[in-house]
Amino acid sequence: MCRAFCESHDMEIVKIYADRATSASKNIDKRVQFLQMIKDSEKGDFQAVIVYKLDRFSRSRYDSANYKYKLKKNGVQLISATENISNDPEGIILESVLEGMAEFYSAELSQKINRGLWESAYKHNSIGGAIPLGYKVENKKLVIDPETAPIVQEAFHMYAEGHSVADICRTFNAKGYKTSKGTRFGKSSFSVLFHNEKYIGIYQFHDYRVEGVIPPIIDRDLYEQVQLRAGAIKKAPARNKAKVVYLLSGKIFCGHCGSHMNAGSNGNKYYYYACQGKKGLRIECNKKNVRKEFIEDVVVQDAFSLLTDEYIEQLADVAVSTNRSEIESDTNLPALRNNLHETKVSLENLTKAIESGLAPNTIVKRIAELEKEQKAIEKEIRSVEGDNVYLDKVQVIYWLNQFKEGDIKDEDYRRMLLDLLVNSVTVWDEPGDTFKITIAYNLTSTKAKTYRLAKDGKLSDFASNGGGHRPPS
Repeated sequence: MCRAFCESHDMEIVKIYADRATSASKNIDKRVQFLQMIKDSEKGDFQAVIVYKLDRFSRSRYDSANYKYKLKKNGVQLISATENISNDPEGIILESVLEGMAEFYSAELSQKINRGLWESAYKHNSIGGAIPLGYKVENKKLVIDPETAPIVQEAFHMYAEGHSVADICRTFNAKGYKTSKGTRFGKSSFSVLFHNEKYIGIYQFHDYRVEGVIPPIIDRDLYEQVQLRAGAIKKAPARNKAKVVYLLSGKIFCGHCGSHMNAGSNGNKYYYYACQGKKGLRIECNKKNVRKEFIEDVVVQDAFSLLTDEYIEQLADVAVSTNRSEIESDTNLPALRNNLHETKVSLENLTKAIESGLAPNTIVKRIAELEKEQKAIEKEIRSVEGDNVYLDKVQVIYWLNQFKEGDIKDEDYRRMLLDLLVNSVTVWDEPGDTFKITIAYNLTSTKAKTYRLAKDGKLSDFASNGGGHRPPS
């Protein structure tokens, strides 16, 4: 099904990641191929991940939001081959809230971590990462390791004297030397080693740089000789792989034929959405391309204007309610609670029977069994509840209020805004070089809105199904 989907949408399959007979609901660390796919998304080798159904990606909303966020940060879209993302607005709201709150927490945590790192840097402490060969850490400071420092000195001297990296590599491996990771030396081992300024006593963390606070292993003259020789080895510059994120991918449709509108570009200057029907795969459509910046600005501005206190409360209600419903349907909590209720009723009836003197003493044993059973059920309920993330309405409202103060020009903020609020965007060509645009929202109580705009972004003949709402100019 995934292969057929890629073929029908003219997509090239770069690689297939499959964890056979592994659940998508838990033990994420055992999904080796899944985690490899997330890691590979950083390389920019693919633009989308196709899954049979979204629950094959993850059945945990928290994990799904977390890993979808990582893919989006790497410019990769998640697409279901069998599901339309617009089918479940409440689920989309919940997923966006979870994703946004996770990102908010991550940013807040990042600030705290960075603060701690800077405090350590100002004390010239080692702040983690690989310890350079020749050093060890004592009392959080880098100090010279007498066993491995001579290896570094020998490498610098040999390279300065004209030996090639390959010669040094063979010599070191023949002598049984090991890298800082305890492995054999390879040619790549020396590219970092020869350029590491720690060896001449320089401590650096981001733009904070100070000399003479790390004990040097190499004198500056030798270090500069090595830099002079290494500088003669030119390396090919890295390719510029700047990612262009199409915020409406999967949400924008052609009003004429109903097809998805896919991302497209003309070099690096003109980015647009093009009707899939124009390729003539199943139908022939003459829909004009829509400039990316234009349509995204219109939709983002309209979505931003919805963030009122009343609307935020509705979003919070939907998120909390859907969150609870999904946990109830995905776990055995309802059955456990029903068993607990029946056990309590049985205990109460037996206790009343004993108190009235109508029950034999053998009932006391049964009461002890039921009390033990009750404790076991209560323990299992606590365990299941602890394994799931329950949203608190106050927390959701707090985050959404922080969220509405975001920068409308920030790409990440725009993406989160559209994910949270917008269900679909449908675009028609109209006479006079104008567009008719209908925006539908995830919150189903919000009516779809329709606008007619000129290609230059100016509002012309205006119509709205949503009570006369007008997007900001």
